[in-house]
Amino acid sequence: MAEPTKFLLSEDQIPTEWINLMADLPGPPLPPLSPATMQPAGPEDLAAIFPMSLIEQEVSAEPEIAIPDEVREAYRLWRPTPMFRARRLERELDTPARIYYKYEGVSPAGSHKPNTAVPQAWANKQAGITRLSTETGAGQWGSSLAFACALFGLECEVFMVGSSYDQKPYRRSMIQTWGATVHRSPSDRTEAGRSQASHPTGSLGIAISEAVEIAAQREDTNYSLGSVLNHVLLHQTVIGVESIAQMELAGDEPDVVIACVGGGSNFGGIAIPFLRRVLRGEAKTLFIAAEPAACPTLTRGAYRYDFGDTVGLTPLMPMYTLGHDFVPPPVHAGGLRYHGDSPLVSALVKEGLVEARAYRQNTCFAAALQFARTEGIIAAPESSHAIRAAIDEAEAAREAGEARVILFNLSGHGDFDMAAYDAYLAGNLEDPEFSEADMEAALARLPQTPAIA
Repeated sequence: MAEPTKFLLSEDQIPTEWINLMADLPGPPLPPLSPATMQPAGPEDLAAIFPMSLIEQEVSAEPEIAIPDEVREAYRLWRPTPMFRARRLERELDTPARIYYKYEGVSPAGSHKPNTAVPQAWANKQAGITRLSTETGAGQWGSSLAFACALFGLECEVFMVGSSYDQKPYRRSMIQTWGATVHRSPSDRTEAGRSQASHPTGSLGIAISEAVEIAAQREDTNYSLGSVLNHVLLHQTVIGVESIAQMELAGDEPDVVIACVGGGSNFGGIAIPFLRRVLRGEAKTLFIAAEPAACPTLTRGAYRYDFGDTVGLTPLMPMYTLGHDFVPPPVHAGGLRYHGDSPLVSALVKEGLVEARAYRQNTCFAAALQFARTEGIIAAPESSHAIRAAIDEAEAAREAGEARVILFNLSGHGDFDMAAYDAYLAGNLEDPEFSEADMEAALARLPQTPAIA
């Protein structure tokens, strides 16, 4: 009998709890700070734009948090997602490594983002909110929140980063198909957008500023974020919980867990359940966070307090940052074009529990083509960074003669990113890199905030 390629779970195995890493961290997490007082931000600083149930999740130290039945019912539309053994890629690489990938591209929006969009929309609906505003980079988050709002009867307003708005018209169409409105950011609809008109390609930081401004002005509207914050990574841990069960089905244990990272949501989603086992002394695993060389937040950024948005409307967060007003080059991995990173992921990198690696755009697309031509799936540009890292690990295993077990999160498909593939295949895909001059300029612009030891 042929060895299995797919490792599948039934719907009754959809996780019942999200995994919260806060209780297992070596020390207490650094708090966000109020920009007005430079003191720790309390619930009142967040209550204007988030429902209290999500604020409670944000600060919770409970090791597990129950997933509401209504959320699990919606998850049934695409969860559990499949895990694959990449046998064809292994043969192509002639490696003794065993490569597995968790495929989140089977969701309605084609990525991992509905894992948190659904519970966020449900929590806001329960709180009596009727509208949500948000930002989106590549459009995966904007389309996911539009989908979730359609499920629960909420209006949705999306500010889409200008370069992605131009590059990915069908992501815009998805957002509108699910009933949301979408604006090119920076826009002329907000003070924040008008103040950033000199940066027409936009950035996630600018789009966040616009969405937060809209939410703060209307009592019927809250803000919803697709990455970075603790409650967002919490919701994504369904990926890792399922992955642990599927690795058991495969009879394997990962030596390496890999995901791309922009704000940290899909990386945290697959890594946190495995990380908890490492922190509890139950496993030894290498964790690799793969980011773009054009926006190398974790590998080149400063670890300090900074704003989550460009204009400075959000609390200050402890994280690796390139400066909140840094506008990255318009690379096609729009979901990774963020100046900062999740405070939780940043702390894990700082403590040496996670290794960050930066990759150039063209080498990631080369890996994506190799993956597509063996495994059949055309990956999102963001996910191509994880593929690049996985291939590098498999080739290192071949050189070392080690039967290394590699697991990576294939966070979404690239079916709406074919313009980027066209450019790569034609040999004219841009390949920007963050220079020393960029680093010096970014550090010089950082705000005067409390230092982190």
